[in-house]
Amino acid sequence: MTTCTLRAAWITLLRRLHFAVGLFVGPFIFVAALTGTLYVATPQLESLLWHDALTAEKSGQAHSLAEQIRVAQATLDRPLALYAVRPSLTPGETTRVMFSDPTLGESESRALFIDPVTLAVKGDMTVYGTSGILPLRQWIDYAHRSLLLGNIGRLYSELAASWMWFAACGGIALWFFTRPKRRLNNRVQNNRRLHVTLGWLLLGGMLLFSATGLTWSQWAGGNVDKLRAALNWMTPQVNTQLNGQAMTRDPHAEHHAGMNMPMMMPLDLTKFDAVLRLAQRNGIVASRLEIRPAKSQDKAWTVTEIDRGWPTQVDAVAIDAAKMQIVDRTRFADFPLMAKLTRWGVDFHMGLLFGVVNQILLIAFGTALCVMIIVGYRLWWVRRPLPATYNPLMTLTQSWCDLAGRGRVAVIVLAILLGVAMPVLGVSLLLFVAVDVLRWRMASAAAVAESVE
Repeated sequence: MTTCTLRAAWITLLRRLHFAVGLFVGPFIFVAALTGTLYVATPQLESLLWHDALTAEKSGQAHSLAEQIRVAQATLDRPLALYAVRPSLTPGETTRVMFSDPTLGESESRALFIDPVTLAVKGDMTVYGTSGILPLRQWIDYAHRSLLLGNIGRLYSELAASWMWFAACGGIALWFFTRPKRRLNNRVQNNRRLHVTLGWLLLGGMLLFSATGLTWSQWAGGNVDKLRAALNWMTPQVNTQLNGQAMTRDPHAEHHAGMNMPMMMPLDLTKFDAVLRLAQRNGIVASRLEIRPAKSQDKAWTVTEIDRGWPTQVDAVAIDAAKMQIVDRTRFADFPLMAKLTRWGVDFHMGLLFGVVNQILLIAFGTALCVMIIVGYRLWWVRRPLPATYNPLMTLTQSWCDLAGRGRVAVIVLAILLGVAMPVLGVSLLLFVAVDVLRWRMASAAAVAESVE
C-alpha cells in the first residue's frame, strides 16, 4: 500500500467515524447545548419571578440569625433538620434558612427566605446545590443533565460529553487534510465552509465543555476523580473531625454539591451568630456565605464562601462551636493549580465565573453550536446516497480494513483505551461498529450479486 493510499485510508476512516458521531450523537449534543444555553440565560428571569422572596427591607436593624432561624422553624408544617443558613450580608437581601427534607431529591433542600429586618417569611421553596438555584433553573438543569429521567437519563449528557471533543478535533483534522485548493461557490461547499468556520470558532469551548461535562458524569467522572486523586489534583476540603481523625474526602464535592441528611439534634441557635463573627474575623469575608451546623457531636461547624464569580471566593473554615476555635481552614489561594483550573472550568461552564459577560459568551457559544449541528445535518442531507445504493466503501468497517496491519491494531488499542476511560463512549462505539458491520455485510453481498449479474 502506497503512502498516498495509507493517507487516504486514514482520512476515510476519520470521515466515516466523524459522520457516525455527527449523525447519531449530534442530537444529544444539540439538546445539551440548547438546555445549557437556557440555563445560563435565565438567572435574571429567575430573580424576577421570585423577586419578593429574594428581596428584603434595605433600612433598619437586622435581627440576629438565631431569631431569623426561629421564625423559619415556626413556619414549618413538620419538624425538619436544619441543614444550612445563608445569612443576608447585603442590605436588601433575604436570609436563606435551609432544611433537609426526606421527600426531596439529592442535593435539594427546602429553603425559607426571611427578611432580616422585619422577620417576615418572604418565600418557601426548593433550592438546589451550592449554586442555590430556584425551581425554574432547577428544572432546566435537570433537563440539561438527565432529560428529566433521573440517573438513567444522565447517560445522554455523558454520551454528548464523551464524543463532543472527538467530533470537534476530527472535524478540524478532516478540514486540514481535505480542504479544497481553490474556493468553490456551490451549495455543498458553502454549507461546509460555514460548518468548518463555526467548528474553528467553537473548538476551544467544545473541548472545555466536554472535559468539564465528563467530570460530572456517572461513569467517566469516576475515572476522572481517580486520576485527579492519583496526581494530587483534588480540591482541598476542611476537616470537620474533632477527634483528630482525617476526614474522608468526597471526590465529587465541588461538582454535585451533595447533601448528607443531618440527624435531628438540639442546636443552640445563638451559636450561628457567634460562628459567623468568628469566621469573619478569620478571613471569611465574601458577601455570600453558607453556615452548616455540625452533623454530630464529634464534627465541626463550617462556614464557606460561595461566591463563584471573579475573583473566586471559596475559602472555608471548620469551627469547634463548643470552644469557639478554628480547627481547620482552606484557602483558594493555596489550592493546587489543577484544582483551581477545575474550579474555574466548572464555574465558567455554569455561567458564574465572569457574571453577565460569562452568560453572553455561553449563550453565543450554545446558539452557534446548535447552528453548526443543523448545518452538519444539512450537509449530510444534500450529499446523502440514494436509498438503494449499496457500497461497502461507504462503511466504517471497510475503512478500517483498508488500513495497514499496524494501523488496524493501533485503532483497536486506542478504542479500548478510550472505552475504558469513557465507558459510555466505548459502549456507543461498539454499537456503531455492530450496525456498521451489518451494513458492510449487506453492501458486500449486494456488490457481489451485482457483479455476478
